[in-house]
Amino acid sequence: MSKLLSMSDAIATLIPDGASVALGLQLEQMIPFAAGHEIIRQKRRGLTLIGPISDILFDQLIAAGCVERVIAAWVGNVMMGSAYNFRRAVEQDGLRVTNLTNFAVALALQAAAMGVPFLPTRTALGSDTALNNEFFTEMESPFHAGDKLHAVRALAPDIAIVHVQRADRNGNAHCWGNFGVMVEAVRAAKRVMIVAEEIVDPEVIASDPNRTMLPGFLVNAVVECPYGAHPSPVQGYYKRDDAFFRQYHEQTKTREESAAWLKRWVYGVNDRRDYMNQLGAGRVEELGVKQHAYAVQTDYGY
Repeated sequence: MSKLLSMSDAIATLIPDGASVALGLQLEQMIPFAAGHEIIRQKRRGLTLIGPISDILFDQLIAAGCVERVIAAWVGNVMMGSAYNFRRAVEQDGLRVTNLTNFAVALALQAAAMGVPFLPTRTALGSDTALNNEFFTEMESPFHAGDKLHAVRALAPDIAIVHVQRADRNGNAHCWGNFGVMVEAVRAAKRVMIVAEEIVDPEVIASDPNRTMLPGFLVNAVVECPYGAHPSPVQGYYKRDDAFFRQYHEQTKTREESAAWLKRWVYGVNDRRDYMNQLGAGRVEELGVKQHAYAVQTDYGY
């Protein structure tokens, strides 16, 4: 059965108010900005955002009033430093933030994916990260007396949203490049939404099973959305739009400036096509891949 939906229908169906949403799971690439913008347009409220090194999508969702809590290792503008809306929300509006390390995020998601309540680790021992942190509990190894460990509590998001290069209508998806904690999050989440640069025939996906990082039986909805990760990069499709990150940093220093930015780039466009038209054909062309680096052909025959 086809799981192909429009972006608006997928967000309306899968993300209610109060949901915990895992985003930006592939670190600095393939951040699902188009999905995040549709969440903003649909005025979702009370969300918990989960991610490792989140980039400015978290900041935009916070600016729009969608977010009640953040569980992450870092929030900001990777290229420029501070994310002003996140900082204001923490300092002035009481945004609830739970600080984890990148590895702790991975462990928490992996524990949920495995169906266990926690995973043991040495990470964060000797640091302040675990102090008064609900995700960390000190424990002693059951096999080596006196060996101190941390138990990292399982974290199962209500939904994981991931961007990939290509998928079929059933949700089987090819992805390559940096995975970050994508695989752990997809297996941990109660629901999964895929945003793909292109929808291809099932035969294309079946031709390279080792690249099928997301099997369709885990996926609830698939959305075709070219340039849906802009301004972050998608390997093999377009590069990172550094100028856009700089401009966002310069244009969102105050609440008023942030509201104007959202009005122009989110509320002022109906969908991703309008967004890309506003970006401009010349800029889109400039972001395209200029030097291809293809993998060697793989033969699965016998």
